[in-house]
Amino acid sequence: MKFSAVKVLIAANVAVFALQYLSAGPPESLSALEVWFALWPLHPIGGQSYFHFWQIVTYAFLHDTSGVAHLLFNMIGLWMFGTEIERYVGPRRLLACYFASVVTAALTQLFVPMLFGASPGPTIGASGGVFGLILAYAVMFPKRKVAVYFLIPMPTWLFATLYAGLELFMGVTNAQAGVAHFAHLGGMVGSALVISQWRRPAARA
Repeated sequence: MKFSAVKVLIAANVAVFALQYLSAGPPESLSALEVWFALWPLHPIGGQSYFHFWQIVTYAFLHDTSGVAHLLFNMIGLWMFGTEIERYVGPRRLLACYFASVVTAALTQLFVPMLFGASPGPTIGASGGVFGLILAYAVMFPKRKVAVYFLIPMPTWLFATLYAGLELFMGVTNAQAGVAHFAHLGGMVGSALVISQWRRPAARA
């Protein structure tokens, strides 16, 4: 049976979501999983610091348990873009692209939003990794049509450009509180760094 990085990532996200749901406390409260593994700001909140270095990766496996939409949309994006990328570059490169995006999304979220007056709080979700895959897909297959979140199909290069522009606008204006727009853009940065290595010719000895 051929190993599929995309299927493993989806299974891991679903499994963690189930653990979150089972360990969830009263509404508006955080579970132990979220306290330890969500991405917390570097500075203390209420006099207590919650940040740990492993959170720059673990936050991407947590999702909002008040419904399934957060998990569902991220997993659809992971499957839709990740499957095709993995088919062409293999699971190792797919994972490198995804986790580089997750890490750069986390680093962006730690430092950028506070410059625009965003309220401090934990960040969860695989969106940074998914946005990295969107960029990778747009670079690899720029002319393919996609209609995710839009009614009119458009080339993937245009879709990725418009989506990035929208995220930048929403982040700067802080128009949609509770969504990590800068983390989404940060995920694209990580993907771009990895892709640039794929496209670089090997050095001759």
